[in-house]
Amino acid sequence: MSALPTLGEAPKRSVVGPAVAAAVLVAALTGGVLYFRARSAPSSDPVSAALPAADAGPVALPPPPPPPTPEEQLKKAGLKRLSIRINGPLETGVIGGAGHETGPALTQVLTRTLVWWVHVPGDLVRGDTLDALYQERPGDEPVVHAVRFTSQKHDKTYAAYRFKAGGDTFSRFYGPLGDELELRLADAPVDGYDQITSLLKDGRRHKGVDFKTPVGTPVKATFDGTVSRKLWSFRGNGNCFQVTEAGGQHRSALYLHLSELPEDLKVGRKVKKGEVLASSGNTGHSFAPHLHYQLVSAGGAVLDPFESQPSSHRALEASQLPAFEAEERRLDGLMPATTAPIP
Repeated sequence: MSALPTLGEAPKRSVVGPAVAAAVLVAALTGGVLYFRARSAPSSDPVSAALPAADAGPVALPPPPPPPTPEEQLKKAGLKRLSIRINGPLETGVIGGAGHETGPALTQVLTRTLVWWVHVPGDLVRGDTLDALYQERPGDEPVVHAVRFTSQKHDKTYAAYRFKAGGDTFSRFYGPLGDELELRLADAPVDGYDQITSLLKDGRRHKGVDFKTPVGTPVKATFDGTVSRKLWSFRGNGNCFQVTEAGGQHRSALYLHLSELPEDLKVGRKVKKGEVLASSGNTGHSFAPHLHYQLVSAGGAVLDPFESQPSSHRALEASQLPAFEAEERRLDGLMPATTAPIP
């Protein structure tokens, strides 16, 4: 009898295959969950986060701020604007435009500019227009930064702009082409001065030229001569002296309101043109530091130094023109538009 087969243990199955399958299934499920979470969460990538979604509409930008008004521009620049039509005395028009507190002093400052173009008040007529930009200074006269004047008599518009060139101590007024407004004396009594504040032709009936300059500015002889007078009418003239020209026209130059006179500056002393003789001051009948320079003929007639001595206009150097032109454009933009030609 054949032997029946023996019932043994169940055949052993490998556990590797099912384990791998289970791991794959779990990984797939986990990856799917993470994928959908990443799709719904905001991106942490700063570049991709900054990019709009593909289906996003156009991004609305805020409107640009409106440009500043002329009044806002003036306020930011610390300036005020005067714009008048002359129908009577200049001071009346300026007071009407700038007010009683500022008007009188502003008239004086503006006149110092106008006199280099026209005779004041003789050449002023009804219908002339005057525009100016100025800065008020409590307790002091205003500073004018730009002037534009249209003359009916001369059928011309004049303009000047305050500008400080590199290397200069003081600002000056220049025309649109960069030429200095004021004339300069070839043999001036002072080299460093802020402004000429009085001329013979400015309508004030002043007998000399006033150079606005700090106390202590060197004062020089304008020609060879002899000290012919010293310290007369001190109450009005303050410290003063006179030099009479040697030869030639025998003119006399008077220097008033000096700070002090050197002991060796005696009557009869010979002096040379360009020699420093004293220092400017604010003595006598003087309201601000300046030098009064007066020229008199041998017969006693008052002479205009700008007609009796060589003089010229200074022009800005080429290197200074770009900065000046930029300032000119800035100031023009703050003044009313004009259609009159400016040479």
